[in-house]
Amino acid sequence: MTVSTADGRPSPKGAVFALIGKSSLAYLVVVADDLFKALADSTRRTILDVLAEKSGQTLFEICSRLSVRHQLGISRQAISQHLAVLETAGLVETRREGRYKFHDLNTAPLGQIAKRWPAPDAPGPEKSTP
Repeated sequence: MTVSTADGRPSPKGAVFALIGKSSLAYLVVVADDLFKALADSTRRTILDVLAEKSGQTLFEICSRLSVRHQLGISRQAISQHLAVLETAGLVETRREGRYKFHDLNTAPLGQIAKRWPAPDAPGPEKSTP
């Protein structure tokens, strides 16, 4: 999802906007949809596992680890497309250094989901009414 500034330009990466009312709810729904879509695929979850082991990997490193450690025989292009979905959901951030593009894990969107459905205070079993 691309958020634009008042004059129509795309917002800078990492920009925070204060939304109120129905707009904030719609924004959170879109963010949650992208997040759940990204997490729905087992390959993308495996990519997140690889980035959790070592953040800041190139596409080549990610492909190598998926192939050797997880026995996934998928193409670099497919992995790149999975990374794009994860980046759209905010779970992966990229940075360029010279010719290399590094991928970093970002767990902040998962925290937003945890805040949306907080755990109940009482750890005991729920009582049902007959």
